[in-house]
Amino acid sequence: MATPELVFRDDPYARLCTTTVVAVEPGGIRLDRTVFYPMGGGQPGDIGVLRPADGTEGAVVEIADTVKGDGPDDVVHVPAAGAPVPAVGARMIAEIDWPRRHRHMRMHSCLHLLCSIVPGSVTGGQVGTERSRLDFNVPTASLDKETLARALNELIASDHPIGARWIGDDELAAQPDLVRTMSVAPPAGSGRVRLIEVAGVDLQPCGGTHVARTGEIGTVEVVKIENKGKQNRRVVVALVGEEK
Repeated sequence: MATPELVFRDDPYARLCTTTVVAVEPGGIRLDRTVFYPMGGGQPGDIGVLRPADGTEGAVVEIADTVKGDGPDDVVHVPAAGAPVPAVGARMIAEIDWPRRHRHMRMHSCLHLLCSIVPGSVTGGQVGTERSRLDFNVPTASLDKETLARALNELIASDHPIGARWIGDDELAAQPDLVRTMSVAPPAGSGRVRLIEVAGVDLQPCGGTHVARTGEIGTVEVVKIENKGKQNRRVVVALVGEEK
């Protein structure tokens, strides 16, 4: 099966696209191009709808989740229970739940800033709409909520540009310090690896979606720091004054 065009990879701000259904299987729906980000790297998969591209009153398909398929760029759109499914070859408009995605983008970018502040390696993480977290392998007394929050908000207010670039697998292997995560392997294997760069602040492999500048994240707070093991500390962050 041909690799789909991943619109979200080049343009994370794209909310919809016209697409063709290439397969309908028990696990979900495959499209020839998509704006839906599949769950990975701690970022949840997008939700949204597929609707007929011709503007008719045809059935709208609610997409309850998006996951990765067998290949590195294979995307499977999981319909909600009981939702109708389109026919193979149908032309559709794929549209994500943009407010939810945008919060994920802001949160994910915030976690990259947190990586730049905490010196330990990352042992786990999760992007959410309400709260997000990173787990670090660091000593007990090395983290302070107020200090972390102040540093994060200073980086956000500085409005650093955020962008993506690519390097080869061999280049990544020659620069192991770029990899901060112990629990999630970099999105490698296709001959090149995508890096997310917060200019002058952070550079690391990542396949997720991000905002264009740190100022777009908005003010954040460090909600808590939890002890999750001998040297494993969980830092939980939230967007200030915002609840979905």
